[in-house]
Amino acid sequence: MRKSKWIGTAIGLALCIAVLPACSRGQTDSNQASTNAAAPSGLRLDNKAEKDIRDAIAGATAHGLKPDLFLKDGESGEGLAQAALRYASALANGYSDPKNLHEVYTIPRANTDVRAGLQQALQNGNVGEWLNSLAPQTDEYKALSRAFTRYAKQVRDAGQQEIPSGKPIKPGARDPRIPAIVSVLRSGGYLPDDPQTQQKGHEQPQAAPQMAYTPALVAAVKRFQADSGMKPDGILGKDTIGALSAAPATRARQLAVAMERLRWLQREPPKTRVDVNTAASTLDYWRDGQHVDHRKVINGEPDKPTPQLQAPIYRLVAKPTWTVPKGIAAQELAEKGQAWLNDNDFIMKDGMYVQQSGPKNSLGLVKFDMQDDEAIYLHDTPAKAVFAQSDRHRSHGCVRVENAVQFATALAEQEGVLDQFQKAMQKDDESFVKLPKEIPVRLLYHTAFWDGSRIQFRPDVYGWDENVAKALELAPGPPQKIEQPESSDDIGP
Repeated sequence: MRKSKWIGTAIGLALCIAVLPACSRGQTDSNQASTNAAAPSGLRLDNKAEKDIRDAIAGATAHGLKPDLFLKDGESGEGLAQAALRYASALANGYSDPKNLHEVYTIPRANTDVRAGLQQALQNGNVGEWLNSLAPQTDEYKALSRAFTRYAKQVRDAGQQEIPSGKPIKPGARDPRIPAIVSVLRSGGYLPDDPQTQQKGHEQPQAAPQMAYTPALVAAVKRFQADSGMKPDGILGKDTIGALSAAPATRARQLAVAMERLRWLQREPPKTRVDVNTAASTLDYWRDGQHVDHRKVINGEPDKPTPQLQAPIYRLVAKPTWTVPKGIAAQELAEKGQAWLNDNDFIMKDGMYVQQSGPKNSLGLVKFDMQDDEAIYLHDTPAKAVFAQSDRHRSHGCVRVENAVQFATALAEQEGVLDQFQKAMQKDDESFVKLPKEIPVRLLYHTAFWDGSRIQFRPDVYGWDENVAKALELAPGPPQKIEQPESSDDIGP
């Protein structure tokens, strides 16, 4: 059994951007994209430069940004130069500052000097080309932009329709909600366009709406569920219908937030690194610029979020012990009986609970020690069954890695310390193997992302999309139902 937690408000679903009608600007503390743009620019714009700037800002919607964040009243001259700097900074560095939006954010930021860049572009006469080059040029960013444009157009053209929840719809059933479901799936590219709408010329007879939940429709629903991080069972239950009701407005909003998060990041991340997406609970390993590994992880529960940070793995710990933080000890060990503590290898040492090395240890058989101020690290776990779940937000904040010993062995081999690690793993007690070169780990939070072939969406389990969306002056999102695990014997970090 699990208990529910709601995040967000029900103020509205419509995405508040310039491509959508009748959307007023919200209140913000200040213009977030202030890098290099606060003082008078001292830049002189000719007619071509002014036109290039206006055209570029008009295209801000492709980046999930509202043009009136930068250009409001037909500014020219110095005012237009300031608008260009604000827009350039938003594309190059992000419109908002993540350190102002999150309690912890230590991932290195993009840092482009847009004032010098604009000055050079004015001299070269290529202001428009320069502005268009500032956003991330990756395949992922381009895919997010295309998807955002498609969903935003669907909201503008068709509006938002709510699909009643009602009884679950199983394959082969007939249901009056099917036409609305078909419409949403078509808008997301999960079904081909209706041939009836493609006919030109003479009037076509109107076909009866599809009411049957056909095999082709089931396959499309399964793809939608998989892209949404749900179990792809093809059953149109409450959660799936709720997600279909929210799309496409919610997805457009997620995509706008995701592009902003990508704009925050350095354009050239470390070529060897570990990236963890805590929204999707997945890990990707890059070695010398090549993607070489992908695996599941378990990370922080909704009320114990894994922070957004970058820190290096500097050593492997074989057969680790676990000194239980006082907060976890007070909340989850205080009521355990001595028999349970003995059975799970806990002892008291210097007033702290310490779980000894072994197969029952909450850190499993290996720990990836990281240097960070938040005491966050990657580790193994004895609770292997959780990796089979679609929602893996089950830890106290640290990151549990699927097949962690296998992953540690690969790192040790690549770093030339395989013999040391294997000898350490043969011992019964805790042993440390220092890596010759530290491996950076980025703990990211992307609720919309590109997996190399498809756009994926995940629930905003930490509620962090809201602050980013507010900074971009987007409308509040829909209420987000979060499943909060009940207490169990799984007390690991």
